[in-house]
Amino acid sequence: MTDPVDLASPALTLSDIDPNKPSPARIYDFWLGGSQNFAADREVGQRIAEAMPHLPIAARANRAFLSRVVHHLVADLGITQLLDLGSGVPAAGNVHEVARAHNPEANVIYVDVDSVAIAHARSLLEDLPGCEAILADVRSPATVLGHPLLQATLDLKQPVAVLMFAVLHFVPDEGAPEEIVRDFMQATVSGSYLAISHGVPDVHDPGTQQDAADSYAARTGIPFVARTPEQLSTWFTDLELMPPGLVSIDEWMPEPLVEPRENPLIYGALARKS
Repeated sequence: MTDPVDLASPALTLSDIDPNKPSPARIYDFWLGGSQNFAADREVGQRIAEAMPHLPIAARANRAFLSRVVHHLVADLGITQLLDLGSGVPAAGNVHEVARAHNPEANVIYVDVDSVAIAHARSLLEDLPGCEAILADVRSPATVLGHPLLQATLDLKQPVAVLMFAVLHFVPDEGAPEEIVRDFMQATVSGSYLAISHGVPDVHDPGTQQDAADSYAARTGIPFVARTPEQLSTWFTDLELMPPGLVSIDEWMPEPLVEPRENPLIYGALARKS
C-alpha cells in the first residue's frame, strides 16, 4: 500500500500521473461518458464493456443510486455533512450538487487516490466553501479522518453520512473491507449514516464476470471482488438498515416508471448508526 502520509498530503502535484496506467476512477468516468480519462483508460473500459455490455449500464445505474441516496439523506433525513469515499472523477450529479440543491449549507468531503480525479474535483470546488477534495486512500481510515481539510470542513461530533459507492469491491478480502467500514463508522456519532453500493456475483454468467475481473486486474493492478449480498450484510452489523434494506440498486427507492434490469450486478443499502 502507498504510504498514507503521502496520500493524504494537502498539497497536490500531478507529476506522478502515468497516462499509460489505467485507473478505476477514469475507467468509470469513461463508462459515464466523461472526458477526464486517457487512451489507456478507454482501451480497458472498452474491452471490458465488450465482454460485459451491462457494466457501463450498471455504472450509470450506480450514479443514479448515489443521487437518490444523497437526496434522501439531505432532503428527508436532514443530514448536512457528507464524506464521499472513493469519489472518482466528478460527473453530472455530484454529491455536493445534489446535497446543496436541498440545503445550500451542506458540507462535502470527496476522497480518492486518483490524482486526476482530485485535481478535477478541486478545480470544480474552488469557489465553494465547505466542499473539499483530498488525495487519500480509503484503506487508511485514520489518515483520511485526520486529514486537515476534513478536520476543517466536517464536525465529527455531529452526524455525518459516510458514502462508499462502488469502491469496496476494489479491496480484496485480505484488505479487510469490513474493518474499513467499521473504522469509519466508529469515528461517527449516533445519527450518522452509512451508504454502500458494491458489485455482486453474476449468477447467470459467472465465467464471463471472472474473465472480465481478471482482465481488469491485469491492466490496472487492482482486483475486483464481487461479494454476495449475504457477505455484504455483515458489514451493517450494529447499524439500522433503512427501508428497503440491502437490495439491488434498481430496487432502492426507484424513480417512477423506471424498470429494474434483469441482471443487476450492484447491491446497495443505507443504514443508520443508533
